[in-house]
Amino acid sequence: MRQYSPDLTPPWKKPKPVPEVPAEPGLVVEEPGTGFCGAVIRCEAGTVTLEDRFGKHRVFPLEPRGFLLEGQVVTLTRPSSSTTPIRPTRTASGSVAVPGARARVARAGRIYVEGRHDAELVERVWGDDLRIEGVVVEYLEGVDDLPAIVADFSPGPDARLGVLVDHLVPGSKESRIAASVTSDHALVLGHPYIDIWEAVKPSSVGIQSWPRVPHGQDWKTGVCRALGWPDNTGAAWQHILSHVHSYKDLQPELLGRVEELIDFVTAPH
Repeated sequence: MRQYSPDLTPPWKKPKPVPEVPAEPGLVVEEPGTGFCGAVIRCEAGTVTLEDRFGKHRVFPLEPRGFLLEGQVVTLTRPSSSTTPIRPTRTASGSVAVPGARARVARAGRIYVEGRHDAELVERVWGDDLRIEGVVVEYLEGVDDLPAIVADFSPGPDARLGVLVDHLVPGSKESRIAASVTSDHALVLGHPYIDIWEAVKPSSVGIQSWPRVPHGQDWKTGVCRALGWPDNTGAAWQHILSHVHSYKDLQPELLGRVEELIDFVTAPH
């Protein structure tokens, strides 16, 4: 006698098979019920933890057909144990890490910052992103001659220039200098702090707040003295920089400006 399957559902009515994907660290998926999108940072028995680009964590159950991968419904599974070291899923700036990515050939466009400390801080947090995008950061040792510097650079559609300025607040010398740059292919942005040191959160450095320095006194030297640090601003900066591990250690007023400059320089002409 001919044998029949107990499942008599017509083939065209059966649900399409859903691919099973191991929830490896770094895999970026979306949970459709909430719209939460993030990279896998942990997978345990029955649950997976995702981290979005802002560093927020959410835990979801490992349910069948529970996630979207590049717009396709998938079932996440717990990955098999492996001795391969887990690579970071995020860069210091919060972007999704791209393991093994090669640095792009440098663009004609540039980002200028005021000093060496500014350049080192930008490199510490955004270095991975800048190398992938091919953006070079240079420092100017001040912006008093910024209009002439911009004119000498000759920014254009294929060579945009972004400039990050300290203490860019209404009425300041820096704001007047920034306003004198009128090229459509140059963007001057800044943060409100007297120096880039202040853009580092005090809690990250282990202090309650950045001290107020009397007008007319060198600000960095005044900070060192107020905090009881040796009068060595170079050593003080290395101490500060060593406590910066990611964007979470920086004030949002700086984060937004640097991200905007990177977008401006890398935008298609």
